[in-house]
Amino acid sequence: MTSANTLIHTDGRVLAALDVSAYSASVAHLAGWAASRLGAPLELVHAIDRQSGPKAKPDLSGNLSLGGQDDLLAELSALDESRAKLAQESGRRMLEQAKVITVGIYEVPTESRLRHGELVETLLELEPGVRLFVLGMQGEHADLAKGHIGGNLERVARAVHRPVLVASQTFSPPQRFLIAFDGSPTTRRCVEIVCASPLLKGLPCELLTVGDPARPPEGMEWAENQLANAGFKVHARVEPGQPDEVIARNVRDHAVDMVVMGAYGHSKIRQLIVGSTTTQVLRACLVPVLLLR
Repeated sequence: MTSANTLIHTDGRVLAALDVSAYSASVAHLAGWAASRLGAPLELVHAIDRQSGPKAKPDLSGNLSLGGQDDLLAELSALDESRAKLAQESGRRMLEQAKVITVGIYEVPTESRLRHGELVETLLELEPGVRLFVLGMQGEHADLAKGHIGGNLERVARAVHRPVLVASQTFSPPQRFLIAFDGSPTTRRCVEIVCASPLLKGLPCELLTVGDPARPPEGMEWAENQLANAGFKVHARVEPGQPDEVIARNVRDHAVDMVVMGAYGHSKIRQLIVGSTTTQVLRACLVPVLLLR
C-alpha cells in the first residue's frame, strides 16, 4: 500500500542488510532509529554468498598418487564444511548482537534470518515487503583506509526500487538533514517524499543547490515552500563548486547529520559512468545518506 499520492510505501518493514564488518553496529543503530521513526517492524538479514562457501575441488590428476589425492580431497571437503559452519555461526552471532541494539535501545519489533545467496538477489527477492533498506557504506572485505564504497552497496542501490539508507561507520541520532537539490524531476521527488514521510519530521532542513548563486535552479522556491508547508524549518542556499565537495563542506559547516539525494539511475549508459555524483558524495560525507528515486 502507498500513500494517497503514491510517493511512499506506508506499510512494510525496514530491512537492514548486515555483514561481519566495522559497519554492523552502525547499521543496526541506524535501522533501529529509522524503524522507530517510521513505526515499522524491522528485519535483520545476513546473506552468506555461495561464492564464500565450498570451493570447487582442484584437479590433482598427475600430481599425487591415487591414495594421496583421496586424502587431500577429503581434507579439503572437511575444511570447506568447517568454513561454512563458521560463516553461519559468525552470522548468527552478529544478528543476535544487532537485535540487542534494535530491541533493547530502539524498542522496535525485530526479526532476523540468515540467507544463502548473493546479496543483491536476496534483497530483490525480499523487496516487495520492504519499505526501506539500510546498508553499510562498506562491506567486510573493503579497505576502510581508502574510503571506497562497497561493491555490494553500489549494486544494491542501482538494482532496488525502495529507498536505501546508507550507514556511516559511526552513528548518532540525526538532528539536521540536507537535501541536495538540482531542480530535476528526481530531486523534486526527493522533496515530495521527505514531506510525505515521518522519517525526518521535525528536523531542520538545509536545502542545497550546487550552481550559480545568481541563477537558482527552477523549482528551488517551490521546494522551499513544499518543505515549509510540511512543517520543516528550511534554510535554502545555492553555492558554486563541485557537488561532492560543496555537499561535504556543508555537512561539516552546518552540523548536518544526514544527506538526502537522488540515487543512481537505471540507464545502462549512466551505469557506465565511473565516479558519479552519488558515489562521490557517499565517499566524501561521513554521515548517513538517504538515496531516493
